[in-house]
Amino acid sequence: MDLVFRDALVVDGSGGPSYRADVGVDGGRIAAIAREGSRRPSGRRSLDAGGLALCPGFIDMHAHSDLALLTDPLHEAKASQGVTLEVIGQDGLSYAPVDDRTLAEIRRQITGWNGDPPDLEWNWRGVGEYLDRLDAGFDGRGIAVNAAYLVPQGTVRMLVVGWEDRPATEAEIEAMKRLVARGLEEGAVGMSSGLTYSPGMYADDAELTRLCRVVADHGGYYCPHHRSYGAGALEAYAQMVEVTRSAGCALHLAHATMNFGVNEGRAPELLALLDRALDRGADISLDTYPYLPGCTTLAALLPGWATEGGPEATLRRLGDPATCARIREVMEVEGSDGCHGVAIDWDTIEVSGVAHPCLSRYSGATVRRSALREGVEPFDIALRLLVEDRLGTTVLQHVGHEENVRTIMRHRVHTGGSDGLLVGDKPHPRAYGTFPRYLGTYVRELGVLGLEECVAHLTSRPAARLRLPDRGLVREGYRADLVLFDPRTVAAGATFEAPRTAPTGLPHVLIDGRFVVRDGHRTDELAGRSIRRTPPR
Repeated sequence: MDLVFRDALVVDGSGGPSYRADVGVDGGRIAAIAREGSRRPSGRRSLDAGGLALCPGFIDMHAHSDLALLTDPLHEAKASQGVTLEVIGQDGLSYAPVDDRTLAEIRRQITGWNGDPPDLEWNWRGVGEYLDRLDAGFDGRGIAVNAAYLVPQGTVRMLVVGWEDRPATEAEIEAMKRLVARGLEEGAVGMSSGLTYSPGMYADDAELTRLCRVVADHGGYYCPHHRSYGAGALEAYAQMVEVTRSAGCALHLAHATMNFGVNEGRAPELLALLDRALDRGADISLDTYPYLPGCTTLAALLPGWATEGGPEATLRRLGDPATCARIREVMEVEGSDGCHGVAIDWDTIEVSGVAHPCLSRYSGATVRRSALREGVEPFDIALRLLVEDRLGTTVLQHVGHEENVRTIMRHRVHTGGSDGLLVGDKPHPRAYGTFPRYLGTYVRELGVLGLEECVAHLTSRPAARLRLPDRGLVREGYRADLVLFDPRTVAAGATFEAPRTAPTGLPHVLIDGRFVVRDGHRTDELAGRSIRRTPPR
C-alpha cells in the first residue's frame, strides 16, 4: 500500500457518526479502512492524522473557474480549501459550445466573471473539445482540481438565435436541442441557465421545458439561476419546479438565496415550496454559499431590454442620453429585472474589480461613497464604470439576510457552492473561503449544522447529484479524493478586506491519492481531470 493515514477521525460523508481508523490509499483509491481494534494496514509511507478529521474531498456545486483552471496552474483558491471537484459552465454563460462569432461575444460578455486572458490558446469550440482541453491542462499534466461541466443555455441560444429578445422558432428550438444533446453526449453533466442574463433570459418557459426534456433523456440535471432572487423570488422558484416537473428533469437550484428586503424572513416559504414538490417525488437539490452579499457584474443590473443585441448594443444605449435616462428610471425607481425587480440602492453596490487599471480607485468602495467623494450622482459613477470599463466591472451586492442563509443551509437537499469569481482587486471572499467557513463558522462556532451532517452536504450529496459512483464517501474502492482538517481550528482566512487569504486548519488535500496540499502548502501536483457524465443505465 502506498500511504496510510494513522488514527484519523473519519467523517465519511454519509452523515453517520464519525469514527477512529487508519485509512490506506493505493493506486489513487481508498484501499483499506481499519477501525480501532482492527488489524492495522502497512504502507510504504504513513502520516500521523491524530487530531485531524479525514473526509471526502469537497465538491463545489457552483464554480466560475472555467478559465482559471487553464490559466492558473496552482489554483490555490480552491485547492487550499479542500475542493477536489468543481462544477463549471454556470449561469447559462460559458465558452462551449461556440463558433468564432459567439466565442468573441461570450469572452466580452463575461470578462467580469473570468477575465479575458490574451495569451490563452482558445483551441476548442465544442463541449467535448473543451473537456479534452481540461484533461490536457498544463503541458499535458492536467489541472489543479477535477471539473464537471454544464451546457450553458444562454450560450446555446446566442449561437442559434443570437441576442434578440423574441421567441425561438421551431427550427431554432430543434437546433438548440441538438446542441444540448451533443454537449451531454460529449460529457456534460447537465444544463445551466442564467435567466436574468441576456440572451438566456429571453427564453420562455416552454422553450426551457423542451431543452430540459433533452437533459432528462440523457440523465442530466437542470441548474437555473432563475428569473428573480428579489421581488417575485418565490414565484421564480416555483416556475423552475414546474418547468422541470413538466420535463421530467432533475432540478438543482443555483445559489438558492432569498435576498433583498422584500424577502427577509421568508426562507421557510421557499423550503415549504420545495418540500411539497419533493414529497410528490420531484428530484430537487440546491446549493448556497455561507455569506450574505452576492456578487455579479455591474452590467448584470441593467434592465434586460438594455442588453438586447449584445455588449456593443448595450454600450450604444448607454451613450444615448434619452435611453440612458430611461435606464436610470428603471434601475433607481421601477426596479430592473437585472436587479431582480428591486429598485437599486447604491449603498449596497460595492465595486470589487475593474477590467481597466485606470478605474481601480473605485474598487473597494460603494457606488454611493464614490459619488459623494466626487460630488456627483451615484448613477453617474455607475455609468462611467459601465462605459469606460466596457461592461467589465464586478460588484458585491450587500442584500443578504443571515437567518435566511442559516435556514436554507439546514435543508435536507442542501449542498455547498462558492459561486466565487476569481478576478478583480477585491473579489468576494467566498471564492477562497466557502468550505472552511462552513466548517469553522457554521459548525464549530454557531452550531447551525453538526460536523457529520455538514460534511455530507459538501461531499456525498453533491456526488449523488452528479451521479458519481466512486466519489463523495470514504469507502474502500472509492477515489482517494480526501481532505484532512482540524475541527478545532479550521476557518476561512479570506475576508472582505483580504479576500485572497488561505484558510487555516486544513493541512492536507489529496486528489486521486496525490497530495495537492501538504502541510498547508500547495504542491506542484496537477491531479485534476474532467469528470464526464455517466450515461444512465
